[in-house]
Amino acid sequence: MRLEKTYRQLEDMEEVHIYDITENELFRPVPQEFEMFYTPFEKTLNELSNDLDIFVPYDDGNDFIIHRLGLGALMRGAISQKDVAGRLLSKTSPGFYKVLAEPLREVYNTHKTKKMMFYYHFHEKLARFSNVKIVYDMDKLILISDHRDNQETKLQVPDEEYDEKANLIEYFSQTGSYYKINDRYSWTQGIYNIINRGRIENDEYYNIVFDLVIHEDKPLLEKMLKEIDKGRSTYETVIRIRTDDGILKYVEVNIYSKFDTRGKLLSRYGLIKDVSTDSYRKMTRPIDFLLKGFRNSKKLALLIDPLSLKQYEFSEGFYHLIEIDPDEYRHSSKIIENIVEEQVKCKIKEIIEGKIDELQETFTYNVHGDENNQKVADLYLERFEFGQTTHSIGFITDITEERSKHQELREANEHQTILIKEVHHRVKNNLQVLNSFLNLEKRAYKNKPGIIIDHMQSRLSSLAILHEKTYNTTDFKNINLKEYIIDQDSQLRGLIGLRDGIEFKSEVDEDINLTIEVITPLLLVIDELTMNAIKHAFPDKTAPNKVIYKKITKLNDETGQLILKDNGVGIADPSKITKNLGCEIIKNLTKQLDGEIELYQHENGTGYRLTFPLDMAHTIEG
Repeated sequence: MRLEKTYRQLEDMEEVHIYDITENELFRPVPQEFEMFYTPFEKTLNELSNDLDIFVPYDDGNDFIIHRLGLGALMRGAISQKDVAGRLLSKTSPGFYKVLAEPLREVYNTHKTKKMMFYYHFHEKLARFSNVKIVYDMDKLILISDHRDNQETKLQVPDEEYDEKANLIEYFSQTGSYYKINDRYSWTQGIYNIINRGRIENDEYYNIVFDLVIHEDKPLLEKMLKEIDKGRSTYETVIRIRTDDGILKYVEVNIYSKFDTRGKLLSRYGLIKDVSTDSYRKMTRPIDFLLKGFRNSKKLALLIDPLSLKQYEFSEGFYHLIEIDPDEYRHSSKIIENIVEEQVKCKIKEIIEGKIDELQETFTYNVHGDENNQKVADLYLERFEFGQTTHSIGFITDITEERSKHQELREANEHQTILIKEVHHRVKNNLQVLNSFLNLEKRAYKNKPGIIIDHMQSRLSSLAILHEKTYNTTDFKNINLKEYIIDQDSQLRGLIGLRDGIEFKSEVDEDINLTIEVITPLLLVIDELTMNAIKHAFPDKTAPNKVIYKKITKLNDETGQLILKDNGVGIADPSKITKNLGCEIIKNLTKQLDGEIELYQHENGTGYRLTFPLDMAHTIEG
């Protein structure tokens, strides 16, 4: 633990920054040394929104006997009053003794009230801040604290790693959670995604989900509240809410309560999932946008929360692998029984039980238990804890055909073995590229999820086209570009063109054949330029005749040229656009392509000219 102290003269207040306090410094179990009398109004004190700690000076103020600690302090240490009362502060909590000894001693000697502000930092991020007053009264030192958590992070000890993947899981799976301690709520971002609004003042003082329950479901809500108020530790139900913008939603509610030894409620945790279905919309939840990006590849499956029997969401590649209709599938651990390799079964069971947090295996699957109908797949699974729940994410790649081809080609030519490995290597690399883009845009567009979804949809569709076309070929040196651009335009027209009224037109020379090293970054550059045009060129969504045009030609035998232009509003200040995230991504991809890109403004709109080599060194020899 590290301390930094500053005196703020204007406020007459001491400011203390506390960095990375550990669990051992926060609380140590030690035997009781002093008999403590009963605290008057104990029940009333526990109902206060502020923490109230009482210390008795000992050894002329060189140490302090803990009389009582506030409920917040007890919750953070997962302890009760009987664990701390009648102990010396220096022995029970060395960390807080280091923080509090000097100001407590000062108030003990002067009898003057002292104001302080404590800032708790975890891994260099502000996690909690507390307004504190130390008062001398009735020969005791009383510490009154008002704690506030930073919305971006929570106070934790370094032994517990905070996993940022939980935010992604909550967003895409339409789940959210909350804590209720001392009659105050702490809401995760997933809750706000469900109720279709952002954070507003005073959200911590009322249940922002239950207040939206429709009149017909009020009795169901009242029944649930009565049950959990009687001391029930868990409760699960589905209720309907109507959001502030008038959308009716079905939400699954799971409530978990924690009580002390006397049955008094200490805290409550709620997990809420949007389980709505909407027949008149093709996609109703953010996760559908992500899963739909995998629709063009039956070989690759995205698994969201596969370790959960209720919250799971799988792309269609999973159902194609096991050959079961999604409407008929019921998620169960029994599916593991159809895996041939015993060591893989054991690994999956270990990750389910929490013994390991990650696995990467290749397995053989007997479809419907039939040994004569086998498929081979690569599996990656990662498990992580967030709050009181376990989340997981994974990928399955059906490599049955690749394995079969691999076996045949191995017998004929060693070159073909290397080729199959190259396929899997590129799939992995492409997923890593997508993950990097997603992490960058989560920070840049954290309040604009629609932009992130559009960008990810476009990239996923392009890479899905590339994946689907290349796994059926053995020629990675001569890929015809025109076929890809036609399919790419078709995807963009379906994803964005019909929605925003934009037409995509392309001209591509028939004889441009590229290696996979060239075509992969080229397609991603085209995606980024196209998404930039969609975002900036047409601010008037009702304007007619919006066009994004591409022309790709051979300048000579070594060099190709891409012209991409729109008929939009143009750019008032071209110097500004080079500083945004999209342009940074475009520059990096252009560098990977060994190309050169420039901006030019034509009569109506904006255009880019990219020159690129038609050939780059290929990783496969022969």
